[in-house]
Amino acid sequence: MKQPRSSSHHPFEGNTGQPEADYTVPAKRSVIEYEIKKSRFIAWACPAGDRATAMSVLDEARAEYPDARHHCWAYLIGPPHSPKTVAMSDDGEPSGTAGKPILNVLQHKDIGNVMLVVIRYFGGIKLGAGGLVRAYSHAAQLAMVQLSTKQHVQMISVEIRCNFSREQDIRHWLTTHQGSVNEVSYETAVIIQAAIPAKHQAELTRFTDNLQIQLKTR
Repeated sequence: MKQPRSSSHHPFEGNTGQPEADYTVPAKRSVIEYEIKKSRFIAWACPAGDRATAMSVLDEARAEYPDARHHCWAYLIGPPHSPKTVAMSDDGEPSGTAGKPILNVLQHKDIGNVMLVVIRYFGGIKLGAGGLVRAYSHAAQLAMVQLSTKQHVQMISVEIRCNFSREQDIRHWLTTHQGSVNEVSYETAVIIQAAIPAKHQAELTRFTDNLQIQLKTR
């Protein structure tokens, strides 16, 4: 596996916030290619819900384009306005001319859980620092414009303990609020392990309180 070429190109990472309820994420990979001053740029924008997935995308790009001069990248994992983590790498380009422009594009797109790799084949003509920033930004922008998206629903796990007579009420509530039943056990009471969208947590709390049903968030 290819390593960063100097310590100045180690990925930057930061934990920048708390998760939100729902947000937009990539539905599938987008791939674009463009050329400027004989340098060829290929950009991949891909789904990545965690660092391991993002790094597997990078490994795939390096394997597919092993003779490229640079494989620069950035990712944003979690909600776009309060991501769990972000990272970037210039992969041998002058510091701040590749990874940072790619990340800057990601931070202005309202899309989370995304890994963006820009592969460069050097064409013999130097672009200069400003030219590199513009080229990597443009490649990232093109990939994001082509990206198809979907909605990510943040789920939480809950345990509901109720009388047998209330089981159908609980099941109906879950069905009508995008919830799912994971496990049910029957003891002196019915114990339901379920998952619900985080945005409905307060509503479920009110519902169970009104019926005097025990609710635990896990």
